[in-house]
Amino acid sequence: MTKIANRLLAIKPSPTMAVTAKSEELKKLGHNVISLGVGEPDFDTPDFVKDGAKKAIDAGYTKYTPVPGTSSLRMAIARKFKNENSLDYSIEEICVGCGGKQTLYNAAMATINPTDEVIIPAPYWVSYPPIVELAEGTPVIVDCPEEDGFKLRGPSLEKAITDKTKWIILNSPSNPTGMAYTKEELREIADVLLKHPHVGIWSDDIYEHMIYDGIKFVSILDVEPSLKDRTLVFNGVSKSFAMTGWRVGFVAGPKDIIKAINKIQSQSTSHTSSISQYAAEEALNGSLDFLAERNATFKTRRDMVVQKMNDIEGITCLTPQGAFYVYPCIKGLIGKKAPNGIIIKTDSDFVEALLESEYVAAVQGEAFGLSPYFRISYATSTEKLEEACARIKKFCEALR
Repeated sequence: MTKIANRLLAIKPSPTMAVTAKSEELKKLGHNVISLGVGEPDFDTPDFVKDGAKKAIDAGYTKYTPVPGTSSLRMAIARKFKNENSLDYSIEEICVGCGGKQTLYNAAMATINPTDEVIIPAPYWVSYPPIVELAEGTPVIVDCPEEDGFKLRGPSLEKAITDKTKWIILNSPSNPTGMAYTKEELREIADVLLKHPHVGIWSDDIYEHMIYDGIKFVSILDVEPSLKDRTLVFNGVSKSFAMTGWRVGFVAGPKDIIKAINKIQSQSTSHTSSISQYAAEEALNGSLDFLAERNATFKTRRDMVVQKMNDIEGITCLTPQGAFYVYPCIKGLIGKKAPNGIIIKTDSDFVEALLESEYVAAVQGEAFGLSPYFRISYATSTEKLEEACARIKKFCEALR
């Protein structure tokens, strides 16, 4: 019998996908499950983007494209970086992949060697450590406690850097916490990185346009432009344009690294869907005016969920600045017993009992590297969120 490759032995399936699968199973059994686990906007792709895709189909743009993406899409991405981020990239410094996850995976496979370390602030997006491990690198997890706003501080970064450090991953606004770095906080990180020229930066900016309270998005390159020659900037159209299923992400960076990423992609997917690329081009060339109304809705939902979580005895919840997640702490519930007899020893116990008792699906903090918390995605209807929060409160009040 063929054996599975050793590289997969320590890799677990995505916890967020597992929550979705479990929710679907319960729905098929007739249960009214409210899923707060999926990280995708509940809004539809804008009509002007869909119209662009339809035109591409009618025009016959259904053939293979260059590996790094069509020239016209990469030019649109370059304009986006110039106009929105004051970053100059040529199309040879940009690669388009099948979603943000593939571009991160390609970058890992193209640059990480078995002895390399990658610093990952926790809480982190669930796929960062496995992607590093699949490339045979070593994830170095740095806890970023709630009192620091779940954000990496300079002294913690300094302590984590070794001569084996290859990359540090920065994600702002963050999945799972929604927290966004300020200029002052990034200045602190940049000052440390300037002392260690062998350390590169992955700047995951996928939630760039989903930011609230008048806060302006800031990246490490806004603070320290001299880091550009050792920074990879990751972004895409999935979140801002509600295009998760279209699978278009992109990465920009030094030409030699992008060339290596292209080589990896040429032997895997070749490129993402041609129609998706034309849709993404339409999105990037179009107006962002539609975002104001959508972000206003997200902000209203955020405020409601944060308030309702803080109204529950045993739960505390910070107010995030961006994305569409909150990350409540359940420290006050640890050790209590659920009506079904389960002792809440961990946040995994909490979300499991919550799903079984009240049919509300969330993701345990353990999946993101920092407990005892759980992640709520408020990218669902306000009505469903209100009902879900009521069920969570009912469940918590039943704990003894």
